[in-house]
Formats: sequence, structure tokens, C-alpha cells
Amino acid sequence: TDGEVVEGESWIDESMITGEPLPVAKAAGAPVTGGTVNQTGAFTFRATAVGEATMLSQIIRMVEEAQGGKLPIQTLVDRVTLWFVPAVMALSVLTFAAWLAFGPSPALTFALVNAVAVLIIACPCAMGLATPTSIMVGTGRGAELGVLFRKGEALQALQDVMIVALDKTGTLTEGHPRLTDLTLAPGFDRATVLAAVAAVEARSEHPIARALVEAAAVEGLAVPEVTDFASVTGFGVTAKAGGATVAVGADRYMAKLGLDTAPFAADAERMASEARSPLYAAIDGKLAAILAVADPVKETTPQAIRALHGLGLKVAMVTGDNARTAEAIARNLGIDEVVAEVLPEGKVAAVRRLKEMGRLAFVGDGINDAPALAEADVGLAVGTGTDIAIEAADVVLMSGRLTGVSDAIALSKATMRNIRQNLFWAFAYNTALIPLAAGVLWPAYGLLLSPAFAAGAMAMSSVFVLGNALRLRRFAPRQEHPA
Repeated sequence: TDGEVVEGESWIDESMITGEPLPVAKAAGAPVTGGTVNQTGAFTFRATAVGEATMLSQIIRMVEEAQGGKLPIQTLVDRVTLWFVPAVMALSVLTFAAWLAFGPSPALTFALVNAVAVLIIACPCAMGLATPTSIMVGTGRGAELGVLFRKGEALQALQDVMIVALDKTGTLTEGHPRLTDLTLAPGFDRATVLAAVAAVEARSEHPIARALVEAAAVEGLAVPEVTDFASVTGFGVTAKAGGATVAVGADRYMAKLGLDTAPFAADAERMASEARSPLYAAIDGKLAAILAVADPVKETTPQAIRALHGLGLKVAMVTGDNARTAEAIARNLGIDEVVAEVLPEGKVAAVRRLKEMGRLAFVGDGINDAPALAEADVGLAVGTGTDIAIEAADVVLMSGRLTGVSDAIALSKATMRNIRQNLFWAFAYNTALIPLAAGVLWPAYGLLLSPAFAAGAMAMSSVFVLGNALRLRRFAPRQEHPA
């Protein structure tokens, strides 16, 4: 049963779903997933999904559908098998005729035994098992790593990807702005300045304002009463907070108030290079602090970019941000291509342009990413994103970690390599042993392969294919790649 906490607090082990080992804090309003384990504390929750509607049931269903899918390479195997079986039948008849015409006495016995041995040794069981066994083991291992292949075809398509295009907000970044920098002028303390700034910004409707208010709440600061609030369009806001006059805004607002921002020039330059827009706070006519609010990059993002480069892939970023901010983020992360200032409806066109450079995988999480996920050669949805994005994707990254992209591509390459190994040995095995079963060694060495040994050899080929496929259970993606 999935649900939503209505009362109480606890820590939940969600490693079954996300693969993350650390427990997650849960309080009123937080979602809980059936099958995860309560660590400490107690809580009451309201059921939101039961039976087949639960997340666990959906995961099981997606894995089963992927495991039952037929990859394009299987179609090739089916075509080969379509001709292979009649060819073996013809070889068996030819073997029978040759032994009946030229074999020693009793010729009919030798003809029947060798013809049957050819039929048994050439049984295409191993060929039939080569692809589906690898698919089942590969997709199962992917589920253990938090990578769900919603469509089996994606398992093959990912191996040929040359470019990975990433949405920025919610994919490369955490998806919500927060206070990232607060540098104080001499004579001011953090608690006083942040509480005053949060008090004033609480009256503002700007998205940045909410991040400042949340920062004060996280630090448990008491926010003073605010009076005489005023918003100066294009500059900033001002008000009286706890008896002090507080002004918050851009550098041009400080200049308008007659305050010199030069003491913070180095900090402002650093923030700009990191794609963070600096704000200034003044209290009672004195410059108090420089601060910045930004949507921070996820902790796993730099590692994920290095992993993709380690696989020999180009990485592109598609974002609606202005070009300067996008270029700064791309420069810091080592992203190869940047498509900035893209409206939601323009993401499909951006994906089409990038596809001209090679086979493309697109990674996104929002409703506005769904068309681009469908347009890409392979769409990968971050599992912490919206349902519509997940439905439009071919692969779902349950943990929300961007390293899941490189895990999925590496697993695709390993699975397809495993399938090719299986097919090679299945065909090579049959090709090598058919002449032996037909009696090619009889004239020189007087040796024949009995049907019983032929049956054993045929079974061993299937065992070999199964054993090779099971090696995928030990697949472990590389955790780090050189920068």
C-alpha cells in the first residue's frame, strides 16, 4: 500500500526503490511507498494506492513488459533460423542419402543413425535462447540498479547513442532555488541579516523571495515584524523590519541608495562565473551583505557527466535559461553543447537539430519534457519527475540520480555484447559439429558421433548460452571516470 503521512515522523529505508542506502526523513504530507522499511519512529498514513496501482506493482509490470519484448536483433535471428532449419533438414537428407549410397554394411543403419545425429546436433535451441535470456537478466539487473527499461527496444537502442541531451531544471539541478551564498560586511552577523532579509522578502512575490524565506526557516530564525513595505520595480524591495530600514536588490538599487558595492566586487565576479545572480542587502543605510539564490546542481551531476564522457559520448544541455547562465553551468560541468533560451514547445525542434549529429538520448523530468522524450531516439525520464514524462520515456531512472544515465548505457552495451557472444557460439557450435555428426571423420579415423552424444552436446550449447547470460547479474557500472 502506498500512502501519504498524516501524523507522526520517522525515517524510511527506500533503497528498494531508489537504490540510495541512507534513510529518508518523513513527516506529515510526505509520500510513503509500500515495501519500503520503517527505521525509527511511528506515523499514521492515508492510503493513496493499493494493489496494482502501487509503485511496486508498476515497477514489476514495466520489468515484465521489457523482458517480454523483442529486440530488433531477435528479428535478425528469426530470419536466420527461418533458413537454418530447412538447411539442416536438407543436410540430414543428404547425409542419409550419402551413407545409404556409399556407406559400409549395414548401410541403412549407418544412414539413419548419422541423419538423426545431424538433426539433433543442429537443434537451434541455443539460438532461440541467446537473446531472451540476456534480455531477462539484463533488465533484471537494471531494475536492481534503479534503471527500468519500459520498452525492451531501448535496451538495444541505447548502445548506439552518440549524444546525451539533458534538460537542466530538475535533471541537472535540484529543481528549486535556494540560498547558496551569503557574505557579510564587517560588523554584521548572519542571523540578524538573514532574518531581516527574509522578513522583507516574505512580502514579495518574486520566486527568489521564497528561497530566502525558506533559508531563514531552515536555520530556525525568528523573523521580525515588517512595516512600510515597498517594491521598487526593476530595482528591489525595502521595508522596516524590527525597527531597522532594510533594502534588498541588485547592484543598481544599491547605487541608487548611494551605497558602494566595490567591497563585494570579487564575490560578485565569482557568483557571476558560477551562473548566480548576486543580490545586496543594506540595513539602516549601510551595505550589510551580498547573497545569491540559485538552483544548485545535484551532487551526482559532475560525476554523471564524467561517466558519460568516459563512455565516449557527447553531452548537450537544453534549457530555457538565458545563454550566459547556461554557458556558465556548461563550462563548470564540462558540457559539450548548449541549447539555451528554449521555450517548452521549442524543445522538440532542439532535439531534432541535435539528432542530426548522431543517435540521441534525451533526459528530462517535467511535463514540458514529454514531447522531447518521445521525439528522441531514446527517452530517459528521471523517476522523481512527473508521471507524464515517465509515460513518454523508454527508460526510467528510479533513483533520480543522473549517474543512472551512464549506468543504463553501460548496461545496454554489456547486454548487447552478451547477446552477440551467445549468438556467435550458438551458430559456431552448430556449424562446427554438423560435419562431425554427418560422419566426416569416418573415412580417416573410423569415428562417428552417436545420437546420444549429439543430444548431450546440443544440451551443453544451451547450458553455455544460459551461463553466459547469467554473467550479466554481476554487471557493476564504473563509479568514476577520469575527468
